[in-house]
Amino acid sequence: MPADRILIADDNEANRELLDAYLANVDCEIEHAVDGADCMAKVASFVPDLILLDVMMPKLSGFEVCKKIKQDPATQQIIVLMVTALNELGDIERAVESGTDDFLTKPVNKFQLLKRVENMLKLKGTRDELERLRAYIREMEEQSEPHG
Repeated sequence: MPADRILIADDNEANRELLDAYLANVDCEIEHAVDGADCMAKVASFVPDLILLDVMMPKLSGFEVCKKIKQDPATQQIIVLMVTALNELGDIERAVESGTDDFLTKPVNKFQLLKRVENMLKLKGTRDELERLRAYIREMEEQSEPHG
């Protein structure tokens, strides 16, 4: 089974390094994005399973990136975990409205981060397995249809 792919999108290098260090023992491939536009490019080239997405970034905010990802049928299954220093109720509502799957506030607690990442990747695995089963059932139904 291939390792899960995690994209860390944050314009602050220290934050990217900290998240990297926290995820050191997770069996995953990690890629970095330094701003919103870079994140969108990496979504296309790296195809992550999960994005740890900073809200306040240059070029495109995390809200804008999340909305674009969730509106595109090709990327809407990517799990987005917003990581933000913002904890005003309005910001949380904006995150939810933009389609985030969950959020963590900075400073990030290592245990919370690892538990959320683990749970979200399990959820993704379950979703993928369900999709494989649906495809298999469709295939079996097509083969059993009478021809002629």
